[in-house]
Amino acid sequence: MAPPVLRPLSAGEILDVSFTLYRRHFPALASVALVCTGIPLVLRLFLQASGGFFANLTLALLYLIVLVVLNLVATAATVFIVSESYLGRPIGPRDALDRAAPYIGRVLACSLLMTLAVGLGFVLLFFPGIILAVGLVLAIPAVVLEPGLSASGALSRSWELTRGSRWRMFGLGVTLLVLLYVPVLAISGLIALALPGSLGGGLGPTMVGAVVGLAIGGLVQIFIYPLFYCVLTVTYYDLRVRKEGFDLELLASQLQTA
Repeated sequence: MAPPVLRPLSAGEILDVSFTLYRRHFPALASVALVCTGIPLVLRLFLQASGGFFANLTLALLYLIVLVVLNLVATAATVFIVSESYLGRPIGPRDALDRAAPYIGRVLACSLLMTLAVGLGFVLLFFPGIILAVGLVLAIPAVVLEPGLSASGALSRSWELTRGSRWRMFGLGVTLLVLLYVPVLAISGLIALALPGSLGGGLGPTMVGAVVGLAIGGLVQIFIYPLFYCVLTVTYYDLRVRKEGFDLELLASQLQTA
């Protein structure tokens, strides 16, 4: 993919560019999601077969640790794939996973701080939670793409980047939620109606429903998860172009290399 002509994008253009990146690099994005979703899914199925979380606490703890760690790796790897592809330097899933591994601690700390801040905002008066969610939403791309940035520094970085653009960010977020998560809720509802056993545990007929429900949920995540971070990463670069002249900085570095 040739380097794009970086310029300020409208909300519609951000979605269009994100969907284009998603389609062109879906094999790499899906490979990361498959690896990082598949392993926890297998453990979850074993846990389901053994009677549920409380029947095997050791396996349940292992499952939770693996789930958290691989989700963090998937997040960083997805941001790397989208970023490098957007800048005309596509990388494969293995390279992305290798680059993502050292970022587990910072992405975890950033996620926890962001969840705490947004959660407190919702508990207090609800609307501060929305403002914080919109203002801090780019913290993950920032902590992954800016070397040396701490978790708290990534939150401050996101807050500064989104300043003056939060209404536009809010509209983009609502559009993305409608496009992505309404279909997911509809699919989940259909699964619950068609396979009541997917909500149960143990062996027997209910186990079939559980396996099918978990498998479909994992498949949906493989399709949805990368697209979400496509939009966040493109938005991150768009705001850097608008506020910091990142397009000129990139051009200068390319000319210097040439």
